[in-house]
Amino acid sequence: QVKLVESGGGLVQAGGSLRLSCAASGRTFRSYHMGWFRQAPGKEREFVASINWSFGITDYADSVKGRFTISRDNAKNTVYLQMNSLKPEDTAAYYCAASQTFGAKSRASYTYWGHGTQVTVSS
Repeated sequence: QVKLVESGGGLVQAGGSLRLSCAASGRTFRSYHMGWFRQAPGKEREFVASINWSFGITDYADSVKGRFTISRDNAKNTVYLQMNSLKPEDTAAYYCAASQTFGAKSRASYTYWGHGTQVTVSS
């Protein structure tokens, strides 16, 4: 079992930055690949970024490449999403999730989910 709790969301102006954190509990956290997803009102939940558990290999959605950075600290059982140059279209609820499938981008591949943290970017 892995429990995930996101934090760090908020209201920011376009061009600003936020750092989201995802605190995980559970002895097996270090064996899971971690991902961030987001869901805007009226839209489906979409993949944002992922990081594998051992080598820190990362992957990003095209819409956030060059602006967002995912990282993890296994000693602290925490995953981060640094978001820079934020745009109004980044407004969404952001969720972290854990998967046993390397490189997974589909929701179905993720077993555990947090409850989400809201990010709102004003223009």
